[in-house]
Amino acid sequence: MLLGMLGLFAVTGRALAAPVIGLIIDDIGWRAADGRRAVQLPGALTLAFLPHAPHSRALAEEAHRLGKEIMLHLPMEASNGKRLGPGGLTEAQSEKDFKRTVFAGLASVPHVRGVNNHMGSRLTADPLRMRWLMQTLMFRNDLYFVDSRTTAASVAEREAAARALPVTHRDVFIDYEDDTAVIETQLAKLLARARRKGSALGIGHPLPRTLDALERWLPTLHASGVKLVPVSVLIEQRNAQRRNPTWQASSSPSLKVAKNSKPSPSSISCGAPASRSSPPVSGMDPCAAVVAR
Repeated sequence: MLLGMLGLFAVTGRALAAPVIGLIIDDIGWRAADGRRAVQLPGALTLAFLPHAPHSRALAEEAHRLGKEIMLHLPMEASNGKRLGPGGLTEAQSEKDFKRTVFAGLASVPHVRGVNNHMGSRLTADPLRMRWLMQTLMFRNDLYFVDSRTTAASVAEREAAARALPVTHRDVFIDYEDDTAVIETQLAKLLARARRKGSALGIGHPLPRTLDALERWLPTLHASGVKLVPVSVLIEQRNAQRRNPTWQASSSPSLKVAKNSKPSPSSISCGAPASRSSPPVSGMDPCAAVVAR
């Protein structure tokens, strides 16, 4: 009987893989005190920093020292025309300006492992601009992308997957309302989804009520049977499960495999020349190199 059960576990595999969650805290960099509280939260949270914000670099360095995974929270044009702040991407930009803006954003935040969109309901639905974005991220060749899913019309995940860029999407917004009851309900939904699907990815923000709830909730995770992991690990698990339903957590491949698929310079066309206002990217201007060819 015992041998039969062990054989069943060996065949199904997924029964042996503990469910995991990833949790991204967005919008870090403008408010120092709230950002520091987010950085100091316990566990393997992934922290997303806005480009060129006054506290992004220092807080990202602190987060890295504490073992947190770092993302660039890249502002993208929204359908409602909401102001983007520095480092934003818009449909009005030329291809060269667009790509230079992405590289400047990456250079502004140290230790970046991945990128997700800040706002972007207009831009993430634009296949051409998402193609430009993924081409630029491929040039770094060590990044993943998370579609924050600010619109159901988003094509960002599709365009990333078409280029074999490691990619996933947000499942649950933790604090779509700044209300403690909503936040606690959404955290419960995140856990339930992870148990049902094997993984779940949530996004929250460094708001006082969200930080209060997470300070209470994160220490309870160990007893829940669900493991908090960096987003890079969650992507590995999702990709492995997609390839092989009998995948076990111990056999998870590395995202570094993606480094074997570096695009040729010709795949990163830069189109029209940059405007005079386009900021230089120190030590890195692949667009200029491509245009020169």
